[in-house]
Amino acid sequence: MPIISLPYAYLESLTGTDRETILSRIPLFGADIERLEEDHADIEFFANRPDLFSTEGVARALRGFLGIETGCPAYEVRPSGIAFSVDPALAAIRPCLGSAVIRNVSLDEDGIASLMGLQEALHWAVGRGRRKVAIGVHDLDAVTPPFSYIAADPSTAFVPLDFDTEMTMRQMLADHPKGRDYAHLVEPFDKYPLIVDAQDRVLSFPPIINGELTRVTTGTKNILLDTTGTDQRAVMTAVYILCTAFAETGAIVESVTVDGTAMPSLAPVIREIRPEECRALLGLELDASQIAALLERMRFGAAPTPAGTVRVEVPCYRADIMHDWDLFEDVAIAYGYETIPPVLPKTFTIGREHPVQARSRAVREICTGLGYLEMMPFTLTNERVLFTAMQRLPDAATLRLKHPISEEQTVVRSAILPLLLETLQANLHRELPQRLFAVGDVVRHAQTGRSVAMVTMHPEADFSEIYAAADVLCRELGLDAGVAESDDPAMLPGRRGVLTTGGVPVGTFGEIHPKALLAFDLDQPVAGLELDLTAVPGRPGR
Repeated sequence: MPIISLPYAYLESLTGTDRETILSRIPLFGADIERLEEDHADIEFFANRPDLFSTEGVARALRGFLGIETGCPAYEVRPSGIAFSVDPALAAIRPCLGSAVIRNVSLDEDGIASLMGLQEALHWAVGRGRRKVAIGVHDLDAVTPPFSYIAADPSTAFVPLDFDTEMTMRQMLADHPKGRDYAHLVEPFDKYPLIVDAQDRVLSFPPIINGELTRVTTGTKNILLDTTGTDQRAVMTAVYILCTAFAETGAIVESVTVDGTAMPSLAPVIREIRPEECRALLGLELDASQIAALLERMRFGAAPTPAGTVRVEVPCYRADIMHDWDLFEDVAIAYGYETIPPVLPKTFTIGREHPVQARSRAVREICTGLGYLEMMPFTLTNERVLFTAMQRLPDAATLRLKHPISEEQTVVRSAILPLLLETLQANLHRELPQRLFAVGDVVRHAQTGRSVAMVTMHPEADFSEIYAAADVLCRELGLDAGVAESDDPAMLPGRRGVLTTGGVPVGTFGEIHPKALLAFDLDQPVAGLELDLTAVPGRPGR
C-alpha cells in the first residue's frame, strides 16, 4: 500500500489545525503512521482510497473527520475554450484521453513534491504501472492550443524531461530511464502515442515521459493535465482526483473539449441508502438523521428524505464507492470503531479448524520448510496472464465474469502458477534467489478446488530443483504420485513433467519456457510446479 509523506507545515495550513490533533486522529481515520520525522509524517493509506494520496486530499478528508468543514465539497468548472483531438489510429494502442486546465496555480516546493507524489501513486494504484493510466502535467503557458493526441512515427524526436538534447521516441525506450522501465507498454506497436500543440511541439510521449518544454516549476501558474490510458473510467478517476486536489489549494479548474465532449464534470453522484440496512450491517441503532450527519463528516452530502431513506451525494473523487455497504463503512469510521461496544455472539459454538484449512496449513509448513516464501495473489485475473503469457491455450473450464469492472480482472483463476510469475515480474528489483509459493482456491467448470504452486528464480534454477520440491511435497502429503512426460507449453520440452495418480494428471512441474519468461519480463531462469490438492489422501469426501 502507498506511503504518503505529509509535510507538517503544509498539512496544517490546509487543515486548519495543529499536528498533534492530526496525528492523534489519523489512525482512527483508517490509516497507519509509518514514521514520524522532524518536518513530516509518513502515512500508509489503503489502495482503495487514491483520493488520499496527496496532502491536499488528506487535508480535505481530515477537515470533515474533525468537524472543521463537513459535507460534499463543491467544485466549479469553467470552460477554457481549449480543444483536444484524438487520432483514430490510437484505437488499438492507447485510445482513452482525459484532460483539464488548472489556472492560478501557486506551487512551492512542498506543493510540487505533493503533486509528483500523487502522480506516481496514481500510476501505481489506478494506472497499474502506467498500463491503464499515465498522467502528464504541463506548463500550459509554454505551449499553444489546440492540442492533438496522435499516433506518431517512432523516429519523431524531442527533448525529454531531465535531458538537454533531442532523442527519437525509439531512442528513449532504450536510453532514457523511464523509457527502459515502461518500453514494454508501447514497443509492440508500429506507432507510438504523442501529444503535440498547434505548432507541432511535443508535450508528452505517454505513457513514457513528458517533454522538457512543459516542465512544471514553482513559477508555473497554469497547468494542462493530460491523462491517457486503456480504460476510460480509470482515466477519469485520475482526472477527478488531480483536479480536486488542485482545487483544494485555491486553483481554478477549467474544462477541455476532447473531440467535442467537454470534461471534466466534478459533480457528485447521487445515491439513496436505507437506514435499516446500515443498522443491520453495523449493529448500531442509528436513524436517518444520525447516518446523514456521520456521512457529512466523511465529506459526503447527505440528508434524510420523506421516504425514510438517506439521499447521499458521493464526491467525484470517491471512486471506491461502488455499493451501499461502502457508505456504511464510512458511517462506521465516522462513528468511531473504538466507540462501538463489544457484544458477545448470541449463539455459542465451539470452533475447530476446517479440514481444508488443516490440509493447507500442512502444505504451508512443507513449503516454508523448503525455504519458500508465501504469497497471496488475487483470485481474479485475466486470460492474458493465465493463458497467453504462459503459451497455453484458453481453457473452456475457466469461469468468466459477466460484468468485469477492469480488463485486469475478467476471470476467476483456474491456476496459481501464472500469478506467481506475475509476482516475480513485480519484484524484479529484489535480490535473488526468489522462491515463492501460494496455496488457495482455483475454480474450474464452476467448481472450487484448491491448489499449491511454487516457483524458484535464480541463475541456476532448473528441472532438478523443482523436481526435488515436487517429490518432497508429494511424499510429505502422503500422495503416491507417478511422473510422466508432460506436453505443457508453459515449460521447456525435455525439462518438464506431469504428476499422476491412478493415471490421472494432478500436477505439473518443470523449467518455465523462455517465451513465457519474456512475456513476464523475467530475465533469469525460473522453475515452477502446481499441484491439485484435491488429489491428496484424507481430504474431505475421500
